[in-house]
Amino acid sequence: MKRKTKIAVGVAAAAGVSAVLLPSTFANAGEARNTVDKATAASFGRIADDVITQRSAALVDGNRQGSRIETHEKKVRLSSRWERNEEDGLTSLRTRKKRLNSLGEAYTGAETRVTTDSTTVKGGRATVHVTEVTVYHYKQVRGDEPRTTGFTAHHELNFHRVSGGKWELADMKPLDDGPRAINQPQKTPAPTPDKGGPLKATPASITWPARPMPKSQKPGGYDYKAMAAYAEKYWRNYNPQYRDYNDEGGDCTNFISQALKAGGWKDAPGAASDSTKWWSNSKGDSTSWVGVNEWSSFAMSSKRATSLANVYQMDVGDILQMDFEGDGSKDHSMIVTYRSRLGIPYLTYHSTNTFRKSVASIIAANPDSVYFAYRT
Repeated sequence: MKRKTKIAVGVAAAAGVSAVLLPSTFANAGEARNTVDKATAASFGRIADDVITQRSAALVDGNRQGSRIETHEKKVRLSSRWERNEEDGLTSLRTRKKRLNSLGEAYTGAETRVTTDSTTVKGGRATVHVTEVTVYHYKQVRGDEPRTTGFTAHHELNFHRVSGGKWELADMKPLDDGPRAINQPQKTPAPTPDKGGPLKATPASITWPARPMPKSQKPGGYDYKAMAAYAEKYWRNYNPQYRDYNDEGGDCTNFISQALKAGGWKDAPGAASDSTKWWSNSKGDSTSWVGVNEWSSFAMSSKRATSLANVYQMDVGDILQMDFEGDGSKDHSMIVTYRSRLGIPYLTYHSTNTFRKSVASIIAANPDSVYFAYRT
């Protein structure tokens, strides 16, 4: 299938069709009630690839693609309602691109690969799970931006069977717990107001520019380069010496704790539930090691971290946390692994696995979240 853009490259999910979870008898069952044929399963994957690739392309500098999703499938199409919503979503992404441009960030290219993980058919509905791997190439606006940023994301697509034996994409939603991916349209309602609560950390401003707050590497102090090196080594390929908490609420804080320890943070032994303690060993992990709010409480009470007034003051080894809903409870943790000469921090994190994503792009995709910046 030809693509009209030279900017974003999408790889169809046909290679992943062999892994599609279909009944073993599907080859002779045709369009039976709980099966689809191999060609239809492949079309599901290609539709996912078309949609996600066009989302990625919408953020690329110089891309002038139309707002309509182009597909060439005979048996699978987009529902009219979903297509209208997606066109609105693409418009929101182009607005996001303008905001990034105003902050001095742009992408010269995007490479998106989508593979199908599973397809489940029940009656007139098909649920398809796919994995997206997207890499953006930073435009060298000032000359010291990283070369690329990348992430892995998971999506669920829901198809409905319509007249004539055809299928329509009715819905698509992200499955990851982390902040909204940069190419994920903003379709969620406004968050609820902040209910207050015992927050020890102070919310940080997201305005640019900010008064510089450089940090120095003191003799015998924490090794911030080691923190960044650890995070950039294990952002995608997890360290087998530690547990993986993705199936238990998210691995983001577990990941930053590992990086902090690699840079010199020492264990603070004690009861696992005591937020003044912080440790990990073969028997388990303290709640402050893996919990977002518990880590904040430990970091502040132990004076291993202090609040920064603005997210753009963060430096390598500093931590950023987000409260997605603005309800007074923090939801996500990330670590700064690079800072440009202009003062843009770039964050690396788990849930979703992400490498060197600028704080500007995180804010652009999540403008209604509350942010907490920590100097470590």
